[in-house]
Amino acid sequence: MYYSTIKKWDIADGPGVRVTLFVSGCTNRCPGCFQPETWDFSYGQPYTEETEAEILKALEPSYIQGLTLLGGEPMELENQPALLELARKVKSCFGGKDIWCYTGFTYETDLRPGGKRHCQVTDRFLGCLDVLVDGRFIQEKRNLMLSFRGSENQRIINMPATLQTGRVVLEDWGR
Repeated sequence: MYYSTIKKWDIADGPGVRVTLFVSGCTNRCPGCFQPETWDFSYGQPYTEETEAEILKALEPSYIQGLTLLGGEPMELENQPALLELARKVKSCFGGKDIWCYTGFTYETDLRPGGKRHCQVTDRFLGCLDVLVDGRFIQEKRNLMLSFRGSENQRIINMPATLQTGRVVLEDWGR
């Protein structure tokens, strides 16, 4: 896996102050994407054990609320295994910090068994997430008034509640 950027003090991609990892690689290629350079799976730098250690170190301060994963596309099959391991370590080391993940894929159709971005680690990865923001960015539905989303079709999903109930449970962050 490659990544483009690590932001150690992000306030735009989830609540509070966050550490954000922008992974590389995206087959969605949404028109109007704010990071089209990250579509390339080899863009940026290789994700290594040192990268992971840097992220874990950045999460240590008490004022950091959590980790956000975006890109590119975290749910690409190539990216999920490394992100699962990172998410497990974050939960193990920092149980009180939340994990948000942004994906252009849709939970019910793409990330469930039989979906085009479901693989052997997907269920475990989704189980580590507190919030999944799903859905492609659609320029015609762009709305700058939305919290933590770029277009009106995107949803903020409470993953623990969704996995517990078996139905999508949405968070209300000013729809």
